[in-house]
Parts: sequence; C-alpha cells; structure tokens
Amino acid sequence: MIEVERLSKSFGRVRVLDALTLSIPAEERVALVGANGAGKTTLIRSLLGEYTHQGRIRIEGLSPREDRREVLTRVGFVPQLPPPLRLSVGRLIDFAAGLCAAQPERMVEVADRLGLDARAVRHHSFAKLSGGQKQKLLISLALGRDTRLLVMDEPAANLDPEARRSFFELLAERCEHTTMLISSHRVDEVAQLVQRVVELDRGRISLDDRVADSGALDALLRCRLELRRAEPGVARTLSEWGFAASADDLCFEGDVPGPDRLRFLATLARYSGLIRSLRLDAPEDGDA
Repeated sequence: MIEVERLSKSFGRVRVLDALTLSIPAEERVALVGANGAGKTTLIRSLLGEYTHQGRIRIEGLSPREDRREVLTRVGFVPQLPPPLRLSVGRLIDFAAGLCAAQPERMVEVADRLGLDARAVRHHSFAKLSGGQKQKLLISLALGRDTRLLVMDEPAANLDPEARRSFFELLAERCEHTTMLISSHRVDEVAQLVQRVVELDRGRISLDDRVADSGALDALLRCRLELRRAEPGVARTLSEWGFAASADDLCFEGDVPGPDRLRFLATLARYSGLIRSLRLDAPEDGDA
C-alpha cells in the first residue's frame, strides 16, 4: 500500500526527514508517534504530495507528486489543525463530496454519529465553529466516502468522550478493508487503535514494533467505580464519559471504549486519593 524509500526533506538548513524508509501493507493500522518536530507532519504532507523531496514514495504504485489527483481520490485525510476555510458548512460538504464523487448525505450521516448536526449548522461559517465541531466535520469529510487509505493527524484530540466512542466505532467498521496511518505525539493516545507503532525521532525511525494486543476498535469495557466521599468534580468528569451515578454520588457505572482505556485511567489519576475501588471488565461472550 505505502512504500517510502530513503525519504529526505529539508527546510533551509534543517533536515526534517533523514533517509527514512517505511513500508505499510494494505489494511494495516499504524500509529506514527514522536515528539513535536520529529517529522510526523512532514511525512504525512509528503505522502499527500504537498512537498518536493529526495527519495521515493509510492501509494498503491502511484507517486503522490506525479499522480496527485488520483492518489487523493483514494486517501481520506484528517489534519491536525483545521484549515482557515471561509466556506459555509454546507458548501464545504458539497465541495468535498464533489472532489471524490461521494454522496454529501453520507458525510452528514457520519457527522450525526459524531454528535454534530450538520443540517442545523449548514449555513454557518466553518471558521466560526468550535474546535470540536470543526474536528467532527473534518472527520466526517474523510470517513463519509469510500477510501482505501485513511491518514489522520491527531484525529481525536478535540473530541468529547461520546464522540470518541463513535469515532472508534466508525473506524472499526472500516478496519477490514482500509489502511490507516494515525499520527500523535503521545503513544497512549493511539496505541490501542493500531496493530503497529512507528516512532520518529529527528526524521528517522527510532522504533518500529507490533502492538501485542490492540483489541477490537469498538470494544467496550464495563467499569464500576466507588469513591471514599462524594466529590462534584469526579461526578462531573464521569458524567462526561456517560456514567450513571448512585443517589449519594459515591458509586458510578458505565462503559469505557477499549481504545480509550488509557486515556480514561489518566483522567482518573488526578482523583486517585478519592477512589476506594475501580474495576474494568471486558463483557462476557454473549453479553449485549
């Protein structure tokens, strides 16, 4: 699917990618991780044909620079930062659908699943949407059409827990026939989404390893948590994750998406002194 051979890219005297070689077969899910400045975004932009470079890149045998239009019809892209677009939401959806011969209604349906009513904001300027709304719409444009490759740069960074759960479900529906490259500066954000982790450091690959057990993207873990005393901050945080509380706000129960379990535990870490007990269980076979 993706073949990168001795890829180098410099900006002025700064070499951002240094003879990087990487192979990603079809239908594999790969996390691209590394600190800011490691070269992740430059690699992604090179895959999209935006930069000239030294070395060779092929996506399904095509060059992103020489065959850019054809390559982009096969790639769904979610950028890290929303572009400064002044189009209305409706016009942006119609424009994106027209570029890849997709149905605008499919993009609207994906937005609905992520918690964004695209019809209600159809006449709103994209630039005036909140950060979360922009991210949901950009994901909808990428996942609301048929693509063989999804390239996503920090795709879930601005999503609320419920939208993240829907996002994981959407990815799960496509994982058997779509190659995915998911970039993040934190490995715990993406490790549970992928089968393989590639870490960049100063434009070179410093780690390329398989994930032992990433689990299903749409898996849910049942959680029960008991507090030592009631605390409004904990209750508010758990309500954002969709948890139900007991009458005295001491016991909470809910489901945590498997790919988000590390994020969930990190969220609870600030309240560790208040937690009496915490249990996470995978549902038994046959459970709904």
